This record gives sequence, C-alpha cells and structure tokens, in this order.
Amino acid sequence: MFPINDPVILTCAITGNLTTPEQTPHLPITPLQIATAAIEAADAGAAVAHIHVRHPETGMPSMEIAHYCETVDRIRDARPDLIINLTTGPGGRFVPSQDEPRVAAAGTTLLPPEARVEHIALLRPDICTLDLNTMNSGAAVVINTPGNVRRMAAVIREAGVKPEIELFDSGDIALLHDLVRDGTLDPAPLCSIVTGVRYGFQPGAATTLYAAGLLPAGSPWAGFGIGRAAFPMVAQSVLAGGHARIGLEDTVYLDRGVLAPSNAALVVKARRIVEDMGSHLADCATARRLLGLDGNRANAVVTAISNKKPQG
Repeated sequence: MFPINDPVILTCAITGNLTTPEQTPHLPITPLQIATAAIEAADAGAAVAHIHVRHPETGMPSMEIAHYCETVDRIRDARPDLIINLTTGPGGRFVPSQDEPRVAAAGTTLLPPEARVEHIALLRPDICTLDLNTMNSGAAVVINTPGNVRRMAAVIREAGVKPEIELFDSGDIALLHDLVRDGTLDPAPLCSIVTGVRYGFQPGAATTLYAAGLLPAGSPWAGFGIGRAAFPMVAQSVLAGGHARIGLEDTVYLDRGVLAPSNAALVVKARRIVEDMGSHLADCATARRLLGLDGNRANAVVTAISNKKPQG
C-alpha cells in the first residue's frame, strides 16, 4: 500500500469536451461562466482548474484562441494564485466514413499536432494535458501517435509548461516510459490515471494500484473516474497515494439522481471525502511547491499576452 498524501492536490475539471448542456443546465459555457466556475472551485478548495472552452452561442466544444484568452485572463485577473491547466485533447478525434473508412466523416476533429497546442505556446499556462491514448471512443477513434505526441511535447517544453500526462490504459504507460527514456518527458512526470472511459481503464482499487505501480518512480499522480466512478475514485486515488480530481467534466451528479448545482459543490463533497480519510487539501501555494511550479509566473504572463490576443 502507498502512503496517503497529506496534503492532497485537488483539480477541478470545469466543463470538459463531452458533457453537454442537455445533461445539466449548470454547465459553464461562456468564458465568463467558465472563469467564474474556476474561481468558485478554488474558493471551495481546488488548487488546480482544468479548462476546456466552449462556443458561447452553441455550447459546443471550441478550440478558438479568443475563447481561451478571455477565460485565462479572467482567471488570472481574479485569482493569479490558482494553477491553470489547459487541455490539449481536442483535435485528436477521427470518425471513419461508413463506405470509405480512410475518409473522415462528420465529427472528425483531427488536426496537426502543433495546432492542438497553439494556445499553450501563446498563453503559457502552468500545466497542460498531454494525452497518450489511441483508442476507440464511441463510434470514433482518438489518435495520439508517438510521433505526434513528441511534436506536441516539444511545443509544450519550449513554452515552459508542465505537461500532465493523461493515461487511459496500460499501453499508454508503456509509451510514457519510452518518452521518458528518449528525453521527450522529464524522468518523473505529472500523471493522471483516467478511469471509467468505456474502452480504457475501469475504475476500482485493483486498477488504481496496478496503474500507479507502473508509473515512473517519483511521478506525482492523480486518479479520477468518469460518471458514477467520480467520487469513489477520489477515495481510491487518495488511498493509493495519489491526488484527486472532480468536476462537471467528470460527473454532473452530486448524489444519485441529484444534479450538482456547480463545480464548487462537487469540490466541497470531494474535500469532505479527503478530510474524512485523515488528509487535507493543498492550497494553491502549497500545490505549486509540490509540483515545482513558479508562483510568480502567472502575473508576468498577463502583460506579455495582452497585445497578442485575437481581436473581435
């Protein structure tokens, strides 16, 4: 058994890519709503805000730089201490045509690797995700080839951003070790073990201990679950020596059949779980120290990006 972390770094995943407004009317959509939700989550105890953005008019996932810029600026203006973790997951989905599978069908988002991290080079968040999975996802396939991962990692490194490696199955961890060996990633990278996705790691104690035991020595990590696994995985991850994550990206329910009124409400419940197990949540300053992040960096970046924002 791994020792329980004390304190535990809690990430709040604010809106995600797949949660829809039809599932919950409380999903943040606009940059103002997403930033406000992140600040409220921080006030409730989260030290990290994991950010996707949406088209304000439709609620659909967005990759537009302007949406990232407004959201990040609002968070930095209000809570410069909050650790910002931007996604790089969008842009990796391929839907094959039924009659000609080499041809992309509607729903395909596949982009060149550099386009998927353009907002990282511009905004230089504290952390950004880097997915290693190539896997089935509903009727689509998520594609993250080793070569494309290396190209994205090069941009992330040049921007001075810490990658958070998202791992969906044991093969992803095998790739992780290759990337560490060839110097693409640091020897003890920040990792997330993703459970509850239909064709990936399934949630539970055995999975969590198995996956954590395969990580490079010394890697800080969190395990989290999707849907009904979200809150059980807060406990499983902490018990196995990891950190934790919760948010409307992962679950829209606070209790069985009860929609969460906000991300902050999910954080409050996750905080109670952590504290009931004898630990406590890291504040932003402590989380920055534990993750080796520069506490003064966010303020310095605000001015640097102000003249680069897209207009209109």
